[in-house]
Amino acid sequence: MCPVPRPTLADIARAAEVSTATVSHALNGTGRVGESTRRRVRETATALGYGAAAGTRTIGVAVTTYPRAWRYTEVAYFSRAIAAATTAAHARGYALTAFPADRVAQDTWHGLAVDGMLIMDSPRGDPMVQALRARGIPLVFDGAPGDARPGDRWVDNDHVATTHEVLDHLAASGARRIALQSGSGGEHYARMVTAAYVTWCADHAMSPLVIPFDEDDDEGHAFDEVLGRIDAVHAVYDPGGRQLLAAAARHGLRVPDDLLLVCASEDPGYAQTEPPVTTVTLDPERTARTAVSLLVDLIEGEQPVTGQAGNRQAEVPGPVLVPAGLRPRASSRRRGMY
Repeated sequence: MCPVPRPTLADIARAAEVSTATVSHALNGTGRVGESTRRRVRETATALGYGAAAGTRTIGVAVTTYPRAWRYTEVAYFSRAIAAATTAAHARGYALTAFPADRVAQDTWHGLAVDGMLIMDSPRGDPMVQALRARGIPLVFDGAPGDARPGDRWVDNDHVATTHEVLDHLAASGARRIALQSGSGGEHYARMVTAAYVTWCADHAMSPLVIPFDEDDDEGHAFDEVLGRIDAVHAVYDPGGRQLLAAAARHGLRVPDDLLLVCASEDPGYAQTEPPVTTVTLDPERTARTAVSLLVDLIEGEQPVTGQAGNRQAEVPGPVLVPAGLRPRASSRRRGMY
């Protein structure tokens, strides 16, 4: 049995003979809307079964990168993204629910009670996405979906430009043998960064060296066999910077004198390490706010747009790019060079 579709802002606007912007302002108590118009819009919404009359409107969010349970809310990027997504959802009149990452319980996704879903780091063959697509649930992705379809919408960073910026920064600091610590899974982020790194190395006559990331490798043993052959590392996951610092300490190497380091991380603790670690921020707050806006527009029948976040361009589906940012600190600057 197909569920009865809930009314959208466009439905209410047509019935009340006002614009969708007026409907949004009237329902959220914002903007300059006359009291009689505000009352008419709210009465129309109630009559159509919108909002409280139809139950709380809800957006779901989940990270589906790995086919196992893991505490993604403890990762700085995801915790900050979810907090920002919650605020953005509330501003649009929606609740936000963060769901477990365990795909073993995927049967529950066939009956999930949400108006739309924000899927973060969706890999190829994602069964959760397949289940939600089958039900016609509106989806927006953080990061390009592994199985993108025409009409999909997602928010992402320019990983090629960001990776090249990091490598150029390390090269300008004197690095000549740069290694990349990256994931070996199927997530879009790792694949894009690794491909950009390999291309950059080819353009600079440098042999690529990719070190596999292991989240449980606190002491950075994955670096043991390569530390004598490299002079810089770009780590693409939160723990990677601390893993390299631990490995360097065990081998009697100094950062930045012997090894330069850049880590993609939202963890503010990297500003307090010894030395402070240069980080790359992917701006999870802006990414999440943009994704929620796209999703609510999709749920309510408005046409999202692509381009730079906040810059309304051609009304076609696809990616919206959020700029990443390099935060240089002592770990990537050789003493005396700056």
